Amino acid sequence: MKTVTLTIFDETLRDGEQQVGIFFDEKIKRTLANLIIKTGVHHLALMPAIHHTEAKLVKSLIDQGSNKIIVASTMMGESYIDESKECGVETIILFNAVSDRLLCLRDPQLRYQTSQDLDPATIHQIRQRMLDKVLAHLKYAAAKGLKICFAAEDASRADFDFLVECITKFQPYIKQFLLCDTVGILTPENTKLWIRNLIEFTGNQTPLSVHFHNDRGLALENTIQAVLAGATGISGTFGGIGERAGNVALEQVLNGLKLRYGWQVAGINYDAFTKVTDYLSSQGFTANTPYSPASLRYETGIHVDSLFCDSTSYYLFSHGQPEIWFGKFSGASNFKYFFEHHLNQPLTKEKYQEFREKIKNLAIQQKRSFSGEEVLKYLI
Repeated sequence: MKTVTLTIFDETLRDGEQQVGIFFDEKIKRTLANLIIKTGVHHLALMPAIHHTEAKLVKSLIDQGSNKIIVASTMMGESYIDESKECGVETIILFNAVSDRLLCLRDPQLRYQTSQDLDPATIHQIRQRMLDKVLAHLKYAAAKGLKICFAAEDASRADFDFLVECITKFQPYIKQFLLCDTVGILTPENTKLWIRNLIEFTGNQTPLSVHFHNDRGLALENTIQAVLAGATGISGTFGGIGERAGNVALEQVLNGLKLRYGWQVAGINYDAFTKVTDYLSSQGFTANTPYSPASLRYETGIHVDSLFCDSTSYYLFSHGQPEIWFGKFSGASNFKYFFEHHLNQPLTKEKYQEFREKIKNLAIQQKRSFSGEEVLKYLI
């Protein structure tokens, strides 16, 4: 058996909980956190900005001595960085879109156009604004004494040369660059080539980790091929839970590398995996099967906001329609999408925000998510 060095990022308590129908209360999160820590993963991600209870849990876990493991997923914004710092974390994962498709959608002036409609000069401006913003926040976080990983959302659909530019320019400030296959478009064949080319064109100066989604059922093999190609880190969830068809299952990747290639990751306690997955199963938390109706449900606000303008932003398939749900991770955009796209009853921005707060609090109280039909009963 060969011992290899890989950085393992666990997203069970953050990305995993974004699966529609999954809700972790404080007791469940604390239990899962302690079980996951015993597996030896190097980073366990939580997101303090989601809710004050999340920030409280982060502080509590750090107070019990887990400051080396707990990391804060952090949105771009000085206030978000400050909040993560105040929780006591040593490392944050800053994230931002890198594909032209999502950068265009999140630009207030261009969001109702597609990137294909824009001229090269405008595309250049969008990319430059992104670089300037991210670099400013990387410098701000570094000045606060934080260690930083950068998660490149939708990296698998980004322009290759621009992705290389991002990796190169962010390198002085970051420990890891996480390449995200946000909607699961990669295949094992192009994953291996993509990682090899990125390593070649960036001079292997920045450690590249991968965070792959399972929309087409290929996340496991894609992740293994990425490691074979030179990726130095893996991000996923136990049980493969997560939004839509979930994330790559960490226990499957790590055991797969061990069984297929005789690679054992340094510091990982493989015997501890079963306690995590058994606990998830005992609570009824299982990943959605790719292509199933449940895998086409969306709750996360930023994703629904993009769907409103461009259905292909987060919806991979030509058949059916995305199904909007409401809960802890909803934004005002969920209600805008529902009332304007499905009901053809536009309301004010203030009303959408009011609905968001009401349903979010209700979801936390009842520990669940709500369908559109259920939401109408609560709001009318």
